[in-house]
Amino acid sequence: MVKVAIWGSLRSATDGKAEVEVEAGNFKQLLDQLVIEYPGLEPQIKRGVSLALDGKIYRDAWFTKINEDSEVVLMPYMLGG
Repeated sequence: MVKVAIWGSLRSATDGKAEVEVEAGNFKQLLDQLVIEYPGLEPQIKRGVSLALDGKIYRDAWFTKINEDSEVVLMPYMLGG
């Protein structure tokens, strides 16, 4: 199981939970599992989200490997620089 910190406005789709656990080995599996377990996240995930893995922010990195001990944060899509 991978622990996922839910950031900001996305918590409303997880019943206010700041952290959830899902079974996943990569970002695609993680997002698919989050939609199954927390259907309220689906609209935001379809619009786009950013994932931070061990302090590095990713976007559209579907098959990036996630280890069970990785620090994972799900955030609304980050724009700008």
